[in-house]
Amino acid sequence: MHKPFDFEIGRLTGQGSESVRPPLGLAQAPERGTFFLETFGCQMNDHDSEKVAGVLLARGYRQVETAEAARLILYNTCSIREKAAQKVFSRLGEYRAKQSEGKIIGVLGCVAQQEGQGIFERAPWVSLVCGSASYRKLPELIAQLESGNHRVTGLDLDTDETFESEITRRDNPFRAYLTIIEGCDKACSYCVVPYTRGPERSRASDSILREVGQLAELGYSEVQLLGQTVNSYADPTPSKMRFAELLLAVARVPGIRRVRFTTSHPSDFTLDIVEAMEAQPKVCEHVHLPVQSGSTKVLQAMQRTYTREQYLEKVAMIRGARRPIAITTDIIVGFPGESEADFEETLSLLDQVRYDSLFSFKYSPRPNTPSLRLNDVVPEEEKSRRLAVLQDKQREIQSAGNKQLIGETFEVLVSGKSRRENQWSGYTSSCRLANFTSHAKELLGTYVQVRVTGATPNSLVGDHMV
Repeated sequence: MHKPFDFEIGRLTGQGSESVRPPLGLAQAPERGTFFLETFGCQMNDHDSEKVAGVLLARGYRQVETAEAARLILYNTCSIREKAAQKVFSRLGEYRAKQSEGKIIGVLGCVAQQEGQGIFERAPWVSLVCGSASYRKLPELIAQLESGNHRVTGLDLDTDETFESEITRRDNPFRAYLTIIEGCDKACSYCVVPYTRGPERSRASDSILREVGQLAELGYSEVQLLGQTVNSYADPTPSKMRFAELLLAVARVPGIRRVRFTTSHPSDFTLDIVEAMEAQPKVCEHVHLPVQSGSTKVLQAMQRTYTREQYLEKVAMIRGARRPIAITTDIIVGFPGESEADFEETLSLLDQVRYDSLFSFKYSPRPNTPSLRLNDVVPEEEKSRRLAVLQDKQREIQSAGNKQLIGETFEVLVSGKSRRENQWSGYTSSCRLANFTSHAKELLGTYVQVRVTGATPNSLVGDHMV
């Protein structure tokens, strides 16, 4: 299913483009001072990898396209889902012999913070374990390894350093990520974020606006504000700028054409955010509002701080806007104690809300989370069945919704060119993928008008209106 923002397991972060990792042994011998960085997870992990690359490049390191060509191999990890964590250890297993070749292998991010020194026990060939709050210390940690230390860690959740000025290498030439709030104070019973990223701390509004201005001067026209609960933003400066006010302020920066934000928490989603989206067209008409379940009973077991009815009140507030706003969500199936009746309530929620897209997952127990203590575990086969039913229903909803857009014209930021002649792709401001035909020679990074002529469940099909 199409996802509102990329969430892919195992992307290579290198030289501003995505690449395919070649078979082992095909690359040149590594030189000292080279690094390879692979990212697992969501857009916050992507942005973290941009920070890591920026720190290393600023200190004379050179990024290479393959692990074989690198002296330093780094995996920036996600632990939100069990599958992502397993993928990391699978990748580590492929390089267990590389330490003897003089390579330094490091695990960064959420799995590093979650597993800590336990990673050394599972993968003794790993030399470096570093959480997201310690990326600034990477050169120091690497220097310790170069001087003879066999294992080093950076696992402090130092809230004071979270938003200090940092050098970031941008991988996307058109859209820039900007973390405005780190960590989470919510206590969802299934979630590891409070353990891996620490408590909520917000970046100063003047610092955010200063960086947005710098990005605009560099030619970026779209910025995406990030946070585990981005709309929980609490400006630490005397101005006490609210999240909705920050959206408007970012949109007023000269050169900025689109402002996105993710991920919102329903409990902190307020009317002034909708009003900001109504008042300022530059604030994109898309809200990612995770619900996780359509059953109030399950939501309570998840400790999600709202009921089904309260969530639907937020949806009604968004749907009532003068400007059509796309809504996407996250859903977990098979949470402990979820009955068939609970699952049916989730299916009925899909019928009621008619989401434009969604992420859907089978529940997987995560370390240190309260849900580990819950009984009445749903069998894995039943989880798989429910996930398939959910995805089939959502596919029908998306197909019908996208077909209703045939004949309309949307502005698209062009971000991709197909190998097929005259075929391009990009996203509308409502975050719908559009594949379209154009005879123009070069469109990447430009905004074009696309008339929709067809639709699939996952994308719009159209023609460039010249």
